[in-house]
Amino acid sequence: MTSPALAQQTDFGRMYSRRIGGLPEVPSITTVISQAGMSLDGWIGHMAATAVIQDKRLPEAIGNVAKLKAIARQASDAAAQYRDAAAARGDRVHGYCEQIALRGLGCPHTAAEARAELEEHGEGAFAGRFDEWWEEYQVVPLAAEVTVWNEEVGYAGTLDLVAEIGGRLCLIDYKTRGTGRDGKVKPLDPKVVMQLAAGAKAQEMIVDAEAGTWEPWKYGAEPMLLGVAIGETEVQSVMANPAVLPAYWSRFWSLRQVWGSGLKVADAGIALQPVGPPPALRD
Repeated sequence: MTSPALAQQTDFGRMYSRRIGGLPEVPSITTVISQAGMSLDGWIGHMAATAVIQDKRLPEAIGNVAKLKAIARQASDAAAQYRDAAAARGDRVHGYCEQIALRGLGCPHTAAEARAELEEHGEGAFAGRFDEWWEEYQVVPLAAEVTVWNEEVGYAGTLDLVAEIGGRLCLIDYKTRGTGRDGKVKPLDPKVVMQLAAGAKAQEMIVDAEAGTWEPWKYGAEPMLLGVAIGETEVQSVMANPAVLPAYWSRFWSLRQVWGSGLKVADAGIALQPVGPPPALRD
């Protein structure tokens, strides 16, 4: 996951401050969405089992308890290792996408360096497919990696891209995705609609993170909300269905209340106090 300048990791999840070095004030959009929770037990077990099966030491470890335990210990971290590797890959791909947007905006950029980094990790195909998508969709960037704030509800986040495509104003969120058995990029999770809906409800956008200067959000005029799945074989663009946006916004608003209630509980003090027996009754 990328780390915008105003974002900080806290005991209550990722939060944003109004300026660099300031105190965290509101949760990030992704932190709010995470309040919904999702069990990963099945996936974690699958990753661990797969790691054991694919371990080249397994044949010689059969019948040897010590060696089997060593393989099991290593396999237990398989899900975390996969998650961390996927996050690092996502950061590199997002970084490249940002540099392409900066180049399109006429700003200083390091697109060549970002692509070289992807190539070094064997991930150059992501850049190639993204370049094809950028040209095919004739993307005209307006703002890249822009941090937004909603004071009324109390949250902030960073939008990957604001652009014009086909004459339409678009708010865009990139997701780096793997490739399915059919050779297609894996589809996006519908939760991306919540993320986009929250971004569209922005009230302010950052101008100078160091000074803490903000200005009113100027891209809220009925934008098209696009989720863009970036894979090694293709890039797939999907639009948030306008008819479902009120429901997804309502869900996000409710999850923000859940996050806030957790903060109140944490600050409420000791929840349970010892109680002694009553005094003995006199005859």
